[in-house]
Amino acid sequence: MDSLFLNIPSFLYLLSLFLSFFSVYDPVLRGYPLVQNMTVTEGGTANMTCRVAYNDNTSLQWSNPAQQTLFFGDKKALRDNRIELVRASSSELTISISDVMLSDEGMYTCSLFTMPVRTAKAYLTVLGVPEKPEIDGLTKPAMEGDHITLTCMTQGSKPAADLRWFRNEKEIKGTQRAKEVNASGKTFTVRSSLQLHVDRNDDGVAYTCKVDHVALTQTPQQATEVLEVHYAPRVEIVNSLAVPQEGQYLKLECVSKGNPSPDPVKWTKDGAELPDLDRMIVEGRELTFTSLNKTDNGTYRCEAGNHLGTSSAEYVLYVYDPNAVGQHGTDHALIGGVVAVVVFVTLCLIIVLGRYLARHKGTYLTNEAKGADDAPDADTAIINAEGNHAHAEEKKEYFI
Repeated sequence: MDSLFLNIPSFLYLLSLFLSFFSVYDPVLRGYPLVQNMTVTEGGTANMTCRVAYNDNTSLQWSNPAQQTLFFGDKKALRDNRIELVRASSSELTISISDVMLSDEGMYTCSLFTMPVRTAKAYLTVLGVPEKPEIDGLTKPAMEGDHITLTCMTQGSKPAADLRWFRNEKEIKGTQRAKEVNASGKTFTVRSSLQLHVDRNDDGVAYTCKVDHVALTQTPQQATEVLEVHYAPRVEIVNSLAVPQEGQYLKLECVSKGNPSPDPVKWTKDGAELPDLDRMIVEGRELTFTSLNKTDNGTYRCEAGNHLGTSSAEYVLYVYDPNAVGQHGTDHALIGGVVAVVVFVTLCLIIVLGRYLARHKGTYLTNEAKGADDAPDADTAIINAEGNHAHAEEKKEYFI
């Protein structure tokens, strides 16, 4: 018991050392103000709060980076309509700065006027919002085969923004970004370039430049340009009948794709004008035969062009006799039937031959096994097996 009472002073001493240690490193126990760093977007509102755990009615004060007093307790010291008092008490001083500007960024100080004065510092970070990007370098219209460079630019970002390119909502990788500091020294101008070798597949394609930035949380900034490409036409002829016959209706369509649209198209037969316009009707890009006959045989040519070039396609028309087409159909059916019969017979022969060979091989292996005990090779084994088989038959006859 005596030893226990003797240890009580030692315990109290250790406790005092423990509290002294934490009072040095814990601002609350030391009575220092508590503040937090803030990050706010340009144009937003920053609430700066300073708290103290233990205070004997000593005033708190907020100062800006220029060491100008903003509020001393509940008394406003700086004439700035953007700065307002939110809460003032012996343990807290909270102020708000509305419509925050980039110049508001810096270290703010909260002071507790004790002896000595105790202070805490909070850094206010202001994010510069990037402006809507602009795309330059687009020529309208672009010509197929051109090399063009699209440049996207955005200003006012802090920190520097990232730019991304998209082709019809699919991101294009590998683009480069260049940034430069604006004259104010606080924000950045960012540029990104995209090089294109234009072809007809780019016609009507949307190229979009999007801005990525920490200050853009809800509405991303982007700009879009739709590429218009002019190119020479390409032509092909589509027919409505696989086997044209006399008396049938036939339509040939000249399908041409170009920009500007190659309209109208020109039809010719064997290098000359169409001979019978009563039966051959041209409507737009279509050539229609109301009733085919043998005189319509020949090479038909469709030609279309624009200011970038001309393209053509040919179709060789041969009009068949309906009776001849039917005879050919019968011959084809007969030939097909003969071929089918030949294939069937061949398959049957293969199956029969395969079964015979398999059975023969099984008998050979069985006889070899029967005479294999005393035979030096397979042939002798077969002979021995056949001899044994004969003796067995003789024995069967003897016993009978």
